[in-house]
Amino acid sequence: MQPIVTRLIFTGVTTAPNDDLLLLLTDVARLIRTMADRVARAHGMTRAQWVILVRLRRHDGLTQRELAELLEVEPITVGRLVDRLAARNLIERRADLSDRRVWRLHLRPEAAPVLAEIDEAKAAFDATTTRNLPEAQRAAVRDALLLMKSNLLAGETDADFAA
Repeated sequence: MQPIVTRLIFTGVTTAPNDDLLLLLTDVARLIRTMADRVARAHGMTRAQWVILVRLRRHDGLTQRELAELLEVEPITVGRLVDRLAARNLIERRADLSDRRVWRLHLRPEAAPVLAEIDEAKAAFDATTTRNLPEAQRAAVRDALLLMKSNLLAGETDADFAA
């Protein structure tokens, strides 16, 4: 029996179905990022800017360095993104009370409508991604991903992967 060829919607790449879990996770994450890029651009922003706003909603008062570490990018990259968001009055830099050299990032009230757009887009991504997935399977996938994340955060060293 020949494998069914699946066309990945957003990239035009054609691949045979594959049961390699890590590759599937990577493919799904990439497709979601591509979809998010497209929607953010339609709203005059970038996915990276959206991610910063969402992170600040969860952790208001982060420094640019802390934000860069969370996003796994260089601080200068975050600095440029923050400059653009500040120019749109969506975030502001405030001096750190204990260290004059440090600036903390805070959402401005003007970010609320943008965050509402992000929430709507996220709900649409979720609906598209999990369409036809029964709730029991959805819960099982969520539980499995949380366990995988926990395993990866449990402190493995590079030596654990050197096999």
